Amino acid sequence: MSKEIIINSNPQETRVAVVEDDLLTEIYIEREKQRGIVGNIYKGRVTKVLPGMQSAFVNIGLDRDAFLYVADVIDSIEKAETRLDDDEEDPDGGIENGGVGEDLKHIPDHSQPRTQSIDELLREGQEILVQVAKEPIAGKGARITTHITLPGRYLVFMPTVEHVGVSRRIENESERNRLRELTSALKGPAEGFIVRTAGEGKDEEDFSRDVKFLKKIWDEIHRKAESRSAPTVIHRDLGLIQRTLRDIFSADFSVVWVDTENAYEECVEFMDRIQPELVNRIRLYSKDYPIFEEYGIQLEIEKSLRSKVWLKSGGYIVINQTEALVAIDVNTGKYVGKKRLEDTVVRTNLEAVKAIVRQVRLRDLGGIIILDFIDMEEKENQAKVLEALENELKSDRSRTKLLQISDFGLVEITRKRVKQSLERLLCQPCPYCMGSGRIKSETTICYDIQRELLKSRTAIEGKHLIVRANPAVARVFREDEYRLVQDLEEILGSTITVKSDDNLHHEQFDVAAV
Repeated sequence: MSKEIIINSNPQETRVAVVEDDLLTEIYIEREKQRGIVGNIYKGRVTKVLPGMQSAFVNIGLDRDAFLYVADVIDSIEKAETRLDDDEEDPDGGIENGGVGEDLKHIPDHSQPRTQSIDELLREGQEILVQVAKEPIAGKGARITTHITLPGRYLVFMPTVEHVGVSRRIENESERNRLRELTSALKGPAEGFIVRTAGEGKDEEDFSRDVKFLKKIWDEIHRKAESRSAPTVIHRDLGLIQRTLRDIFSADFSVVWVDTENAYEECVEFMDRIQPELVNRIRLYSKDYPIFEEYGIQLEIEKSLRSKVWLKSGGYIVINQTEALVAIDVNTGKYVGKKRLEDTVVRTNLEAVKAIVRQVRLRDLGGIIILDFIDMEEKENQAKVLEALENELKSDRSRTKLLQISDFGLVEITRKRVKQSLERLLCQPCPYCMGSGRIKSETTICYDIQRELLKSRTAIEGKHLIVRANPAVARVFREDEYRLVQDLEEILGSTITVKSDDNLHHEQFDVAAV
């Protein structure tokens, strides 16, 4: 399988695409004004303790108080290691957090029974060091934990937990033992490490470099935490580009294409520090034509915002997101088969399996996912489809759990949700249908206009440009994104006038060169 990473970067937005066999399988987007907070470490203040829910709310300086469950305060080492092993290749923030914050003197050690109530561990007004495990989603505050973890390239550092573990994705027992011995020799007292999957086959020099890097970060965090009052951010996780290189990029990838010199230099500098042998696979894209257009990625993103996905055979799947779950329906559509109905159904379901898993990864769908396959009469065909689904899910970096096909042909998947889906990120509730559907946000349309202008660069350079857009979009383009207009004028050598047009639909815009 050929694998590439494509990076599109500008001051407003960074987008990273993972392409496998010329198909877009994953897309990650980070906007400077909406940068994610998973992995960030805060010094927070407990605002409310709820014994009835065995949880607490903590003010960490965000719009909504963060949510801290009792298990994220007194969790056992074994469970922490399991969670790390399951999630250690999560590309947005690397790993779900584990470990125990050193400042939390009230938390019992792991030799004590885990029977304490949340009100025995926390009190209102108390200052605690926490790490964000899940982004605020759908009106809910961020999920936090006191188990601080710092992911590196090969190791996960748990600053206050004396433990050594190895990712269970490394299956060779002799290699696991070698890695444990190597890591044990490098760790100090009262601290722990988990060897990540990328650490397989690495030597002492690789690990020593990681240990030095991670301990330096922790020393800075500890120093800041002692000198600052809550609520305040103590440490921000790496940006999207660096997280991608740390958590996704490996020898399996043939190339990383980057479309700006600044981002290219950032990639080279970072990889030179963590894995210098892969630096020569980072390439600077120098064409004028936008990189996501060149690779057909922009079109695939647009398709991923639609509910219907066509299959090559003529069948299709329909994806509907709700607050409670995601429902995916499989239909034969235009495909009528050649012989038996059962054969037609099985072929459609098997083709749909690949499309479903790709769309789940691409759209970053999480929580409960219900798949409604076309009914199959024969049990062996049901088993064949389920096995194909299980094999496809192995390519997914997020943790998933798959249940058997029910009597109604339904399959339930649970998939770890850490951040918003692609639709929630790029779209907003539609004012035209009273919130029952979704449309692109004003900011997304502004960036669409930017990409359209850059795509037509050769034809419009040096000319005066008039951009007409829906009033809501025009206001954002003129005010909140005025720097974007300035950047475009500089790049194109043009002057740009933005005008409101009440006759244009929210997502429509028009560009005229005079």
